[in-house]
Amino acid sequence: MSSNQKFLVIGSNGQIGTVLTKKLAEKYGYENVVGSDLRPPKKHTKFIFEECSVLDFNRLGIIISKYNITDVYLLAAYLSAKGENSMDKAWDLNINGLINVLNFAKEKKIKKIFWPSSIAIFGSTTPKKNVDQYAITEPETIYGVSKLSGESLCNYYHNKFGVDVRSLRYPGIIGWESMPGGGTTDYAVDIFHEAIKNQKYECFLSKNRSLPMMYMDDAIRATIGIMEAPSEQIKIRTSYNLSALSFSPKQIGDEIKSHIKNFKITYSPDNRDRLAESWPQSINDDHARNDWGWRPNFNLSQMVSDIILNLNKIYKKEKI
Repeated sequence: MSSNQKFLVIGSNGQIGTVLTKKLAEKYGYENVVGSDLRPPKKHTKFIFEECSVLDFNRLGIIISKYNITDVYLLAAYLSAKGENSMDKAWDLNINGLINVLNFAKEKKIKKIFWPSSIAIFGSTTPKKNVDQYAITEPETIYGVSKLSGESLCNYYHNKFGVDVRSLRYPGIIGWESMPGGGTTDYAVDIFHEAIKNQKYECFLSKNRSLPMMYMDDAIRATIGIMEAPSEQIKIRTSYNLSALSFSPKQIGDEIKSHIKNFKITYSPDNRDRLAESWPQSINDDHARNDWGWRPNFNLSQMVSDIILNLNKIYKKEKI
């Protein structure tokens, strides 16, 4: 671990950014981590914060120079469901924001980039189960199209300019420390809050819509892990398949019932269910496991127990 590393998390207020920024600060020191987003975080934070859009190239350059940033985690994005309602904005943010950061690395102003891709790069022509790293990619949302294009940009900048950019194809991410940000898999976050507060939840996916998922703890560990791996171990410069769990709304609902006896889940599938229908049900991530040693820690039962334990503590404090 180099004492000269300085980290910038773009999109630090988001579902993943909130947790990642905190973990990086705890690991590397609060003075070495800068969070950035369109507005300040709602809660007080110990890490440095700078207001900035990733589309503002000049402002971003000022921040990078001011703090001598070496590593950038670019998390700002229009997600799947939100992106379908704002196609132009989704493309602009997801692609031009990435190009801005890649260009800073090309100019040697930063050393390393993390940029997340997504299982949304796959489509209905992709096999549904145990999807291979090099399976057919024909995305059916602007989010998926932009992520697939971004993967090619990352690979191009690495091959042509030597940019050290690393990427993971995130499945649905589930956590308790932050709220969701407009993704199709976000039901698996909302369901816990509704279960604890109201003992019921109406799901916008059909009950047997199984999708690849991951607990936030594992996602953060994978994200930091791929960035800490020696460069020679990163053999894929588009984006690595990443996997941990696969489950349906019914399966997670049944698991929650084992903790909250009166919990009831109903189903009212909408356009998000149609988006999810084109996505894989399970992912093969052998390349990530073999190249840089990825392994998940949480199964479904362990994840549900941990989330309910932590959310109960939060809601108990709010009542006091």
